[in-house]
Amino acid sequence: MKRPKLKKASKRMTCHKRYKIQKKVREHHRKLRKEAKKRGHKKPRKDPGVPNSAPFKEALLREAELRKQRLEELKQQQKLDRQKELGKKRKLETNPDIKPSNVEPMEKAFGLCKTENKAKSGKQNSKKLYCQELKKVIEASDVVLEVLDARDPLGCRCPQVEEAIVQSGQKKLVLILNKSDLVPKENLESWLNYLKKELPTVVFRASTKPKDKGKITKRVKAKKNAAPFRSEVCFGKEGLWKLLGSFQETCGKAIQVGVIGFPNVGKSSIINSLKQEQMCNVGVSMGLTRSMQVVPLDKQITIIDSPSFIVSPLNSSSALALRSPASIEVVKPMEAASAILAQADARQVVLKYTVPGYRNSLEFFTMLAQRRGMHQKGGIPNVEGAAKLLWSEWTGASLAYYCHTPTSWTPPPYFNESIVVDMKRDFNLEELEKNNAQSIKAIKGPHLASSILFQSSGLTNGIIEEKDIHEELPKRKERKQEEEEDDKDSDQEIIDEEVDVKLRHVCCRRDRGGTV
Repeated sequence: MKRPKLKKASKRMTCHKRYKIQKKVREHHRKLRKEAKKRGHKKPRKDPGVPNSAPFKEALLREAELRKQRLEELKQQQKLDRQKELGKKRKLETNPDIKPSNVEPMEKAFGLCKTENKAKSGKQNSKKLYCQELKKVIEASDVVLEVLDARDPLGCRCPQVEEAIVQSGQKKLVLILNKSDLVPKENLESWLNYLKKELPTVVFRASTKPKDKGKITKRVKAKKNAAPFRSEVCFGKEGLWKLLGSFQETCGKAIQVGVIGFPNVGKSSIINSLKQEQMCNVGVSMGLTRSMQVVPLDKQITIIDSPSFIVSPLNSSSALALRSPASIEVVKPMEAASAILAQADARQVVLKYTVPGYRNSLEFFTMLAQRRGMHQKGGIPNVEGAAKLLWSEWTGASLAYYCHTPTSWTPPPYFNESIVVDMKRDFNLEELEKNNAQSIKAIKGPHLASSILFQSSGLTNGIIEEKDIHEELPKRKERKQEEEEDDKDSDQEIIDEEVDVKLRHVCCRRDRGGTV
């Protein structure tokens, strides 16, 4: 027998009943509004803040900002601790037979790794891969091009890598002064005369906006008389082509050319400029190239792009800030930017950034944040944002600064007269000098007055061997332990600062004649 289908109860009602409900609802809302009027609306009282006439206003605002940052750091640390505890509890729930003390040995025995260990070892593995890829590039290359930033050529040279190339045997090392449009012509000529005493040196200016061939031809056809953008013009390309071509003719075989250097010196941009296509990834962020990439220039010349050098932590703070791609992650932005600012000429920095004279780096970042309109809640200057801005400008390809050449030429210990002669052999140096002179004339560099003088920290030490990377790990762990201890000790400092700020607010209100 078929089951009878039950009908749902109807929601229809009489008009009299519906209107009665609506009337009751209106009366209820009217009653609530009357009661609210009798009570009165209590608006939240705003914090008056620190008055402009109060003494040490900037110091008070800085203290308040520091207090907020420390509280945020404490909250993040507590959140991480809670996540770790939850992870341990989940593992115990999934494996109830295993005791807490035996969890780690069992994981190691079966080859299991924690997510934390993976996160920590990610950077270590990448650094090991960088060393392996760099060695492959040096071994496979007949000619090695070491790219230098013309603003600080000495700081871009790595003695460990140069020594490894010299010891490898029949390999040629050539220096390329890239970003040569960001230094005055007089300074560029002095650096060229200094560096060519040791190795063949090419003056270069890579195009920062390489495009596909099809797009370039279309643009030229559309605008024949229009001058190209400055960023699209490349200088020194013909000189480098002729230098490599002359070496290939003397060898009588196909050659491979490796391009090496520190982060953000323009290795990939040089390859794109030679190829006139965007073959390699180029960007503002440092350390984009993570593995070797083979790019054929023609039938006889093949060029190899390589990852950047790994900076040793034994270098100066300014070298770490300018040459290390992970400097902002390892070193705090304020410390990195302060190290750069300490090496720059204060008068020229004031003129460049149009700020008044400063006594220390914190005062400079405060004024720079106010000048650029970088504010946080309550009108507090974003000091950390200003420090990051300065760091990005000094590592980018837009700021003009320069370094003086050393007073006397002293070759490094791994170079001698026979090695210098051998490195210059099989190259057409006369043709190279002519091309360099033409490039210097064509490049429109800044004037000495508009560029900033920077004090170079000398050669930057790098890491080639993988065994040297392991030595860094205990130091990092010790640093992390020290930071955790400092966070614990800073709790009492935060409480003391809060009391001081409250007392100062009371004093300011008394000075204004208000009630406490």
